[in-house]
Amino acid sequence: MNRVVVLGGGESGVGTAVLATIKGHEVFLSDSNMVTDQARELLEKYDIPFEEGGHTRDKILNASVVVKSPGIPDTVPIVEELISNNVPVISEIEFAGRYDKSKKICVTGSNGKTTTASIIYFLLKNAGLNVGLAGNIGQSYAFQVATCNYEYYVLELSSFQLEGMYDFKADIAVLLNITPDHLDRYNNQMENYIKAKFRITQNMSADDCFIFCADDEVSISHLNQIVLHAKQLPFSQQKEVEEGAFVKDEKMHVNYVDREYQMFLNELSLQGKHNVYNSMAAAITGKVLDIDNEVLRESLSSFQGVEHRMEKVLKVKNVLYINDSKATNVNSTWYALESMTTPVVWIAGGKDKGNEYEPLFELVKERVRAIICLGADNTKLHKVFGGMVDNMYDAKSAKEAVEIAYNIAQPGDTVLLSPACASFDLFKNFEERGRLFKEAVQKL
Repeated sequence: MNRVVVLGGGESGVGTAVLATIKGHEVFLSDSNMVTDQARELLEKYDIPFEEGGHTRDKILNASVVVKSPGIPDTVPIVEELISNNVPVISEIEFAGRYDKSKKICVTGSNGKTTTASIIYFLLKNAGLNVGLAGNIGQSYAFQVATCNYEYYVLELSSFQLEGMYDFKADIAVLLNITPDHLDRYNNQMENYIKAKFRITQNMSADDCFIFCADDEVSISHLNQIVLHAKQLPFSQQKEVEEGAFVKDEKMHVNYVDREYQMFLNELSLQGKHNVYNSMAAAITGKVLDIDNEVLRESLSSFQGVEHRMEKVLKVKNVLYINDSKATNVNSTWYALESMTTPVVWIAGGKDKGNEYEPLFELVKERVRAIICLGADNTKLHKVFGGMVDNMYDAKSAKEAVEIAYNIAQPGDTVLLSPACASFDLFKNFEERGRLFKEAVQKL
């Protein structure tokens, strides 16, 4: 029996504590903030000792292993002390993976990972497979490993989760793209972020498959720098590939060994260039798992999308309101603006993660009528975009942002919440930001 200390009492931390308890370890959970009522209830149900509102060093430093929440950086003093004392510090995914014999389909990327993981899960469920969805989405992986018995898992993995993974192995790994994100966490070194993303391929063998975007320059330029034993399956909208997926004559073509699949792009339920990439990655996964073409077609043409990702909320006075609160980086917002066909009132801002806004300049000049800055400090947005639009406004709440938008939008416009920034200056998370935006729109 080991002493397992869990740092952080959120979804992943509580799930880890429950799994560790069920597996017979001595467990202690410590959170520097207060835990939610829901977390407290679960911890008490499983008799797990915990503390909140601070860390007691002695109760943490004597751990055999520490599982830390992905939101806690390695630079936090208690984590630095653990590392200097040679106490292993791992992620929830690494810990739970030790008790999970399922086949694991793991998805990462700076953008599109929630959508792609959700499509793959939808596809596998439609094919009748016994499958769970976890990672950076839904109920924690550890809690599901403790309480369910799935034969397959689709895991959405962030760079923070991948950092703490060592022996964990994906059977199918999907890398969608790599664009600058979370650079504040990586000492503003893009190289560190790229390395974290590529950890999704570690420990893979020749029997495994690595699915990646052949059009993503950063991914391709780093492919030859990693030792990769897995079968490589690229997807591209720019060139034909032998095995993997490509676009030709307005059709998606998928080939894996002797299995083939084709589908017209206009049949996909999710439209837009970025969603073609997401759908191709999902289709290759389907063919690797030998899913029937009819199930593939039915799933890719009926999938309904993800909350807070280009979610159409309501039309009011012929103005469409779209909730893209999940766009927490510049690249996500680029895709959102790129897909717009009407003039845009753009709601942007929040916690800046070292953003470079230059990729948005052309789109903003072409399509954006006005900008509403929704953040605690909007100085950078005003400085960067001030000369590109006629009107810029500041709002300190989702309600205020929506009221301004309602007053300035013209019939035929789209009001787009696509912040390009993290949410935690004014909100708990991007979900709360999106929910409050939707509530405010529905009250118009």
